[in-house]
Amino acid sequence: MKNYIQHDPWNIIEEGFHPEYNEISESIFSLGNGRMGQRGNFEEKYSGKTLRGTYVAGIYYPDTTRVGWWKVGYPDYYAKVLNSANWNGINFEIEGEELDLFYCKVEDFRRVLNMQEGYLERSFRATLASGKQVKVHITRFCSIVDDEAGAVRYSITPLNFDAPIRIIPYIDVEVRNRDANYGEMFWNEIDREIWNGEGYVVAETKKTHFHVCTGMRTVVKQNGHKVRRQAALIAREKYVANVFTVDAKQNDEITVFKYIANISSENHPKEELIHVCKEVLHICAEKKFAKMLEEQSNAWRKKWTEMDVLIEGDVAAQQGIRFNIFQLHQTYTGEDQRLNISPKGFTGEKYGGNTYWDTEAYCFPFYMSTASQNVARNLLIYRYKHLQKAIENAEKLGFKNGAALYPMVTLTGEECHNEWEITFEAVHRNGAIAYAIYNYVKYTGDVAYLSDYGMEVLVAIARFWAQRVNWSEEKEKYVILGVTGPNDYENNVNNNWYTNYIASWCMRYAVEAMKIVAQNTPERYAELVQKWKIEEQKEGAKWEFIAQNMYFPESKKHGIFLQQDGYLDKELLNASDIPTSELPLNQHWSWDKILRSCFIKQTDTLLGLYLFEDDFDDECITRNFDFYEPKTVHESSLSACTHAVIAAKIGEMEKAYSLYLRTSRLDLDDYNNDTENGCHITSMAGTWLAVVQGFGGMRVKNDKLYFHPQIPKQWKSYSFNILFREWSLKINISQAQQTIDNQSDTPIELVVSGRNYQIPARSRVDVSGEMVMA
Repeated sequence: MKNYIQHDPWNIIEEGFHPEYNEISESIFSLGNGRMGQRGNFEEKYSGKTLRGTYVAGIYYPDTTRVGWWKVGYPDYYAKVLNSANWNGINFEIEGEELDLFYCKVEDFRRVLNMQEGYLERSFRATLASGKQVKVHITRFCSIVDDEAGAVRYSITPLNFDAPIRIIPYIDVEVRNRDANYGEMFWNEIDREIWNGEGYVVAETKKTHFHVCTGMRTVVKQNGHKVRRQAALIAREKYVANVFTVDAKQNDEITVFKYIANISSENHPKEELIHVCKEVLHICAEKKFAKMLEEQSNAWRKKWTEMDVLIEGDVAAQQGIRFNIFQLHQTYTGEDQRLNISPKGFTGEKYGGNTYWDTEAYCFPFYMSTASQNVARNLLIYRYKHLQKAIENAEKLGFKNGAALYPMVTLTGEECHNEWEITFEAVHRNGAIAYAIYNYVKYTGDVAYLSDYGMEVLVAIARFWAQRVNWSEEKEKYVILGVTGPNDYENNVNNNWYTNYIASWCMRYAVEAMKIVAQNTPERYAELVQKWKIEEQKEGAKWEFIAQNMYFPESKKHGIFLQQDGYLDKELLNASDIPTSELPLNQHWSWDKILRSCFIKQTDTLLGLYLFEDDFDDECITRNFDFYEPKTVHESSLSACTHAVIAAKIGEMEKAYSLYLRTSRLDLDDYNNDTENGCHITSMAGTWLAVVQGFGGMRVKNDKLYFHPQIPKQWKSYSFNILFREWSLKINISQAQQTIDNQSDTPIELVVSGRNYQIPARSRVDVSGEMVMA
């Protein structure tokens, strides 16, 4: 764990220059607006350890894979969202010396991410080798109002000298992805223009032929007055720069305003990109930096009224969840059906910017409850549009008759993960897609989604499971062999309990969905039966029979479900038995040693109990939790959050609190020693789950909201906002009282701790009953 980030309820603060942590900070201080994003890199040149990263949503490259491509069914590429033009760069030269913090004496360094208003600030004093000293203050943001634009204000003041300062704002497309499999450069220049105070580069991705125009407009002021001197121009392949020379005097404030735009052929005709880029920059320059920042602040403050979680009495916990929510909204806004959520968002290159099952399993509830219904629907439609690709993915592995296997890793719907134990065997991901459809319909009441889109996906997934099982004469049950469950510290196992359970559930739900569509929209049902050649009685009956006769491994001795066949043959140790010097395991143990151990990377059996808790009593859930949680090392970012929800449900509030703190501060404190690769965006939604479903006990049953509020003893109070169908609610929990505000124009009926309440429109009701505290 690192502890250099200061605790603050609304800001992420780094005091002092920590070059050894710089790549961690670059991840933590990342910016984005759903359309583009950028790591928290310095504007000025930096020769130390850094990963310069700027990313444009939807722009990717199919990088030739290094492994597996020669095997049947393997993808021959790994898709990557590309590191694109470095647009925030501004170099400074003072009488031949570059401002480069790697070579400077740095004092009063402070970096602040203002989450409430959505901008990044940095300030420092630097002493160059010559002894010249400068004071610097920078503000930067990616606009969520003008979502193709960003802006930088860079102020530099000479403290002990008079000398010309050369200011060089630039656009540089001579960039590469650190994770490029063969070190390849992915961009070709198509066009460039450069003018006094302006510059544009249009670049094209190799193979995929996306075009992106990145442009800049720069204004330089000295003590508040615009510098009128003509800029020198630099232009070479994939690079343009303006050079402003300012005769600076001691204590003069030189301020550089740099406005940028990223215009993609995904959103505009290729031949119009420079024209559109100029228009966007004209709008920004007309508004000026202060106005853009004001709009940014107002937009973020408004968004916080919808999605904030307020925690009183525990600043570390408060900062953690706001950081998680902030990064989630920077990554995905839900306005474009073509886009989805990457495990690293715009904060790093690991996982290639692809979509994983994380979206449906972890992110979906957050967006469903904090944004308009269309946002969650768009996430589902993203998968619907990839249904044909999912069918093709299954066909490559030998499945037939419209069976669909959704990819583990994708940008286009085509599988591009190339580790066999995941590509072929982590088939549980299909279940997350189906469960998201179920979750959406249950939460929103939008039953029409099943006839519009959902039934087709569910049928294709059920067909996959029906072919993936086989009958065991020995067990006289259906079994699923050769899989990797959610705990990928186990590969190629038989009868992973979670996989078997969600497979049987998927087949039952597909049958249920077909009945709902047939009853509600018989004409649409007949159309779908014909389109997908559904044998109504035969297929549905087969799915139900398989589900009823699925094998689920269990241990009667321990009173638990077995993670998979043979799990109890392992040496049964607890994570507390591992020396701390050997953690994380994946950075200290061989893969062979990990696979032979009993240690669990993330929720597996317990994930099934979390998703399907109504199928099991509390005693059963408690037995399984008490057995598996001590063996879990939580080295997946997706682990602690669901454990926290279960712990709260079974009354283990101290454990729930410690797990919440781990998941909420996973990146801020670098728990797993991997934040430098990017933040764990998809697991950040799990932090919200830990509060709302864990401590708040929120569930939806029979079209009604249920709450069972609890409060950690470390907190004075907490509150969160919920959008549920036509209602907007605020739930307030303190050590002494529980209230719910109905902020809507219609009354709502709900259940709190087993009691029914009707809350009138625009009213607050005390629902304290018997307080549950830990």
